[in-house]
Amino acid sequence: QVQLVESGGGLVQAGGSLRLSCAASGIIFSIDAMKWYRQAPGKQCELVAAITSGGWPNYTDSVKGRFTISRDNAKNTVYLQMNSLKPEDTAVYYCNAVVLSTTRRNYWGQGTQVTVSS
Repeated sequence: QVQLVESGGGLVQAGGSLRLSCAASGIIFSIDAMKWYRQAPGKQCELVAAITSGGWPNYTDSVKGRFTISRDNAKNTVYLQMNSLKPEDTAVYYCNAVVLSTTRRNYWGQGTQVTVSS
């Protein structure tokens, strides 16, 4: 029914930038808050950033001032602009959203790898 597809991950040197995208497709009537999580090897999954349907963002402390979350409701897409990347940002990044389709459900993307070299 609904799929979240991420793109934009890759390998970058410390101090560099990447922009992640997550597009929702399928039968979609509305999308609540959209979120980015990440999971580094051997660590728990961490909420990185969230944005409400009205566009209000929130960030975990470690990325404030470096990452920017935004969304395009017309395209059912959320973005994560990541600047001044650090090796500790290395992780698999997952998109998450609660979508009202034929039912209201929580959906996850497949994940995209971000690797920051020192």
